Amino acid sequence: MKAGLKGVIAAALAAASLGAQAQGYPVKAVTMIVAFTPGSAVDIVGRIVADKLSQMWGQPVVPENRSGAGGSIGSAVVARAAPDGYTLLVTSNAHAINPAIYAKLPYDTLKDFTDIALFVEQPNVMIVNADSRYRTLMDVVTAAKAKPGSLNLGHAGIGSGTHLSTERFIAATGIQVAEIPFKGTPEVVAAMLSGNVDGYWAPISAALSFVKGGKVRALAVSTGKRNPTMPEVPTIAEAGVKNAESALWVALWGPAGMSPELVNKINADARKAVSDSATKAKLESLGNTTADLSAPEFARLVREELETTRRLLQAAGVKPQ
Repeated sequence: MKAGLKGVIAAALAAASLGAQAQGYPVKAVTMIVAFTPGSAVDIVGRIVADKLSQMWGQPVVPENRSGAGGSIGSAVVARAAPDGYTLLVTSNAHAINPAIYAKLPYDTLKDFTDIALFVEQPNVMIVNADSRYRTLMDVVTAAKAKPGSLNLGHAGIGSGTHLSTERFIAATGIQVAEIPFKGTPEVVAAMLSGNVDGYWAPISAALSFVKGGKVRALAVSTGKRNPTMPEVPTIAEAGVKNAESALWVALWGPAGMSPELVNKINADARKAVSDSATKAKLESLGNTTADLSAPEFARLVREELETTRRLLQAAGVKPQ
C-alpha cells in the first residue's frame, strides 16, 4: 500500500474515531475549572449550568475553583489539558481582556483554547456600603473630582470584567481613583463592609443578595437597559455617565485541538442547558440574560472583545505589564 493511501486511510479512521468519541461523550466525570473564587458571578453561573449538564449527561460535572490573576491561573490549567472534553474552562470575558493587561500570559488566548459556548450576559452594578454618604453615581464622581485619588474602587482582579467596567467608568468621567484588585467579588464586598473599599462595579448575580439584604446600596447598572432584578436602579447613562456601558459574560472554553464534532456536541448541550425552563428561570432571577450562540458565533464574539478591549485600554493608557 502506498504511503499516500495509508495517510488518507489513517486520517479517515481518526476522523471516524473522533466522531464516535463525540457521540458517546461523556463516559466519565467532566472537570469544569472555574477561574474565579467561590461565590463570584462566574462561580454562581458555572455551578448552575454544571448541575444541569450533569443531569443531561448522566455523568458528574465537577466545578473546581482555580482563581487569581484575572482568571488566567484557571485558564492556564485548561490550556495544558488533553483536548478530549473532560477538562473545560468556565470564566468571564476576562479571558478576552487579559491579553491587553498582561504582557506575559502562560498561554496564547487564541491559539491555546477552543471557544465552545456563551452561557449568559449580565450587567455589573455600582455598589457602595449601605451607610455610605454616596447616594447616586454622580455623588461618587463629584467626590472623586473634589479629591483626586482619595476614593478606593475595588475590582475582582486585573483583567476581570469588573476591572474593565471600572476602566470604562474612569475614562468616561475623567476621575482619578485608587484601584484595588482582589481575587473575586466576595473579597471585594468583605472589604467594602469593613470600610476599606468605597465602591465596586460588582456582577449583579453576585451582588444581588447583598443589595436585597440591605448591606450595600446599588447606584447604577453598567448596561444600556435596566435589569429586571433591580428595576429601580438606573442605567449608567441615566445616572449621568455617558459612553461607559459594559457587560459581563460567562462562557465555556476547552483546550486547543478539540474535534469540531465534540465542540458542536458540547455547544448544543450547553445551549439546551441554559434554555431549560427551570435553569433559565434560576439564571434570570440572578440578573442574567441567557445566550444562544453557535460555537463559530461565540468565537467571533471572543475576537471582537479582544480587539475592543485592546483599543479601550490603549486609549486609557493602560499598558500590558
